Amino acid sequence: MTALTWDAIDQKAVDTVKILAADAVEKVGNGHPGTAISLAPLAYLLFQKVMRRDPKDLQWLGRDRFILSAGHSSLTQYIQLFLEGSGLELDDLEALRTWGSKTPGHPEYGHTPGVEITTGPLGQGLASSVGFAYAQRYERGLFDPDAAQGESPFDHHVYVIASDGDIEEGVTSEAGSLAGVQQLGNLIAFYDSNQISIEDDTNIALSEDVAARYAAYGWQVQTVDWNTKAGYVEDVHKLWDAIETAKANTTQPSLIVLKTIIGWPSPTKQNTGKIHGSAMGADEVAGLKKALGFDPEKSFDVDPAVLEHTRASHDRIQEFKAAWQERFDAWAVANADRKKLLDRLSSGAAPEGVADVLPVFEPGKDVSTRAASGKVINAIAAVMPELWGGSADLAESNNTTIEDAESFLPPERSTAMWSGSPYGRVLHFGIREHAMASILSGIVLHGNTRPFGATFLIFSDYMRPAVRLASLMKVPSIYVWTHDSVALGEDGPTHQPVEQLTALRAIPNLEIVRPADANEVAWAWKTMLERRVGPAGIVLSRQNLPVFARGDGAASGDTLAAASNVAKGAYVLAEAQGGAPDVILLSTGSEVQIALAAREQLEADGVHARVVSVPSQEWFAEQDAAYRESVLPTAVRARVSIEAGLALTWAPLLGDAGRHVSIEHYGASADYKTLYQKFGLTAEAAVAAAKESIAAASA
Repeated sequence: MTALTWDAIDQKAVDTVKILAADAVEKVGNGHPGTAISLAPLAYLLFQKVMRRDPKDLQWLGRDRFILSAGHSSLTQYIQLFLEGSGLELDDLEALRTWGSKTPGHPEYGHTPGVEITTGPLGQGLASSVGFAYAQRYERGLFDPDAAQGESPFDHHVYVIASDGDIEEGVTSEAGSLAGVQQLGNLIAFYDSNQISIEDDTNIALSEDVAARYAAYGWQVQTVDWNTKAGYVEDVHKLWDAIETAKANTTQPSLIVLKTIIGWPSPTKQNTGKIHGSAMGADEVAGLKKALGFDPEKSFDVDPAVLEHTRASHDRIQEFKAAWQERFDAWAVANADRKKLLDRLSSGAAPEGVADVLPVFEPGKDVSTRAASGKVINAIAAVMPELWGGSADLAESNNTTIEDAESFLPPERSTAMWSGSPYGRVLHFGIREHAMASILSGIVLHGNTRPFGATFLIFSDYMRPAVRLASLMKVPSIYVWTHDSVALGEDGPTHQPVEQLTALRAIPNLEIVRPADANEVAWAWKTMLERRVGPAGIVLSRQNLPVFARGDGAASGDTLAAASNVAKGAYVLAEAQGGAPDVILLSTGSEVQIALAAREQLEADGVHARVVSVPSQEWFAEQDAAYRESVLPTAVRARVSIEAGLALTWAPLLGDAGRHVSIEHYGASADYKTLYQKFGLTAEAAVAAAKESIAAASA
């Protein structure tokens, strides 16, 4: 165990962090000073002494990752980024939580240099850190699986700071359990156990032994208590020793319980909720400065010697970084193919030839889109080693298993059904949908592999907080949601999604893709994997659907358009006779067959109907105005949407004369054919709606 060097200048820097936190919140008049004050020693220790990261090269491949799960204490991270000189300056701290600043209320990925993940809602950072740790191990398996532990250029640690609030959120329990199962020795979390939240003493809501709980999950747990018989002592040497012990344990994630006094040494508000989430007040800030030996008349006071010392962190990392570069260069020479793979993943590009391996489903045999998805996943997996994923205990129902691949699992946890390997491709999340979505975000943010996670569409409700955060960050996670409507049948209304499609489409930056048949599934997967602009959810049927006989290009006469048009989000699947529609029928998923049947009935009545398949409203909205007009001509006001869910998101496409065939209520327990008949999801209902719309457009 190496010894810690801690000089007077280090202590001066820590004290500077405390007064900067107080000053920044006081200036803006709101924020969270207390935790940033009491965690100053830990944050400084990590950034200046422990973590291997280069403030001048924030995307360095070999860096340790840092996640501030206690995102409300954003100054804990911002002040360290300022001290190390990675892009923030004193003016940025003074502009905390103000319009246009680099220092928003919570750390935001892509906004502030050095921030690895957006941590707003409590629990998400700690849960997603498990995904970061997953990704580090999987990427090591892709690029350097045979290197000795600690000798690979792909070895590093993930460090997390979490609060009482993070520990209380259920998603961290889900993810913490998985971290223990996976034996993630690269993950080191600090639990700031100050026992204070907004409602003051956490004893009113938190009673369990957290250390024992995490030990039960399989974590290595250590406790560093700065509350001693001699008084409160910020013993950084004891904390350093705990970190060294955690780093030495390669087979368990580590939790270091750090018992602090929030806001110490603030004279009257330390150890109270008053210092947690509001400005301290001028008198309290002055008292803090006096206690630390600073001039109470000065604000944002930084000794140039402190800044000179902390910004030398770039120089201090260079020896390690040079040794790392030697290992990396040697690896690149010895592993030309793997280096080529790394370069492609770093660019974000999908491999060439994905279209060539897509399965082609022949018409004449009905196939559920979930089954088609399983075949597509396996076909693409053969040429895309970065594709990996699994389900929240529903692999056989979701059809997400990559065949002949091992599970991402310590070998000793193998079962009769699943063979485990630390570098396996099949993920098992258990019944933990929320953690699954958080972990997917962590995996994608760590590197450029393409993970997917699956469950039933109804359980997307359990994933929603993490899905929303992925959308906010524009993280290209992939969600596979099956059993997409009341057509799942006999399980009844508790399992039948009605409002979920609408609710998910309401999330900005989230792409929802609901394919109409097996071949649309194939092209939907290709498109999702080629895009990296945000998360996507593919929504799939339980029941078998007809595989449409198609042409190779655009729709013409009775020839249906090619499935490759899925990439446009909406396309003319079946053209009206003569090419001039009286009405346009828009639909997705299993209801597209209803639209096609309605088209035939309308033609028999002399009404010319165009059928537009709309697998993704979001992708269609991206197309230029000319293309959108070609699909939905402004002159054709008679329009009908057909979808087994709420009609709300169809309104912009339907216009003032449009009608909808939808479900505006919960389902029932019965077979899907009965449900569709009883709930009016029929060709006859679509025909009636079309005629109503034509009449409205003519009025």
